[in-house]
Amino acid sequence: MGDAHRIGVVGLGVISRAYLDTLVGHRAVRVTAVADLDASRSAAVAAEFPGVAALSVQELLSSPDVDTVLNLTVPAAHAEIALGAIGHGKNVYGEKPLAAELADAQGVLEAAAKAGVGVGCAPDTVLGTGVQTARSAVAAGSIGRPQFATAVMVTPGHERWHPHPDFYYTAGGGPLLDMGPYYLTSLVHLLGPVRAVIGAAGRLRTERVIGSGPRAGERIPVEVDSHVSGVLEHVGGALTTITTSFDGVATTAAPIEVHGDAGTLAVPDPNRFDGEVRLFELGGTRWRALPPSAGYVDAARGVGLLDFVTADGRRAPRASGDLALHVLETMSALLRSSAEGRRIELTTSAEPPAPVPLTAAEEWRQV
Repeated sequence: MGDAHRIGVVGLGVISRAYLDTLVGHRAVRVTAVADLDASRSAAVAAEFPGVAALSVQELLSSPDVDTVLNLTVPAAHAEIALGAIGHGKNVYGEKPLAAELADAQGVLEAAAKAGVGVGCAPDTVLGTGVQTARSAVAAGSIGRPQFATAVMVTPGHERWHPHPDFYYTAGGGPLLDMGPYYLTSLVHLLGPVRAVIGAAGRLRTERVIGSGPRAGERIPVEVDSHVSGVLEHVGGALTTITTSFDGVATTAAPIEVHGDAGTLAVPDPNRFDGEVRLFELGGTRWRALPPSAGYVDAARGVGLLDFVTADGRRAPRASGDLALHVLETMSALLRSSAEGRRIELTTSAEPPAPVPLTAAEEWRQV
């Protein structure tokens, strides 16, 4: 495979551990540097992994020992870090969303195109056996022609468990921009791109109470809508009804259901890599579980970055910047539709990436 692709990680919050567990020791990549606004965090990570340098953010962005910057900062900083990496001729792969604002995300892709570097973006959960098996079933005609879908995400809010949940309730946060990428990216894989949306949104509380960690009991303001619903018109003709909420307690609804003229498919939680895919066929009497037939087996955060750096021009990366931009515009349009009270037509599109064949853990991990 040649020399390992060198990764520099910016942002060492909660999610960084999952990425490091996947990337460190993989023979296709080498984590060479880490950086965080809290220098003690980067020092601790560097001490844990020999050969990893603790740098400042600017040092990492300009380091000659970094090929791709893994951007795990909060959404409000995604565009700034991405542009900094691109400005130094580096690829960038970031957590979702691509940026807090659509115009910033478009600027990132334009800058990358001019610089001749690549942009990738989470979520990569959709590359696991859950969504990929469901996608394979739809493609095989198991439900006939898809007619419509439902997508539902209901939770009381992340302040219950996250010690620093402020960013979930500021610009770039909220249930749609935080959790929507999992659902919308899955829906593009399953039903294709979106051409127009109608949305409605609101917020039921003006503040939240942190439930854990050193700031437990502290009240934080809610500056974004905490409940968003809408209808997506897919280019292929199917309609999706989506609800994302930080204002409910629980739901019995399947995370995603795809309904066709010959059956219904229940898709597992798109925030997980696996899960049971179930099919109820027209004329049948029960749900039937489908065995995994596609996707990265036992995948974990970081598999999308591995897919990104190993594409090598043979195919487009599956967790691409173009797909992330289309998903971000879909979400932005839902919020804009809610504010303006009208149907919004999208200006971007993104075809579903190449499906992932069933790939055993030992194949993709390559440890």
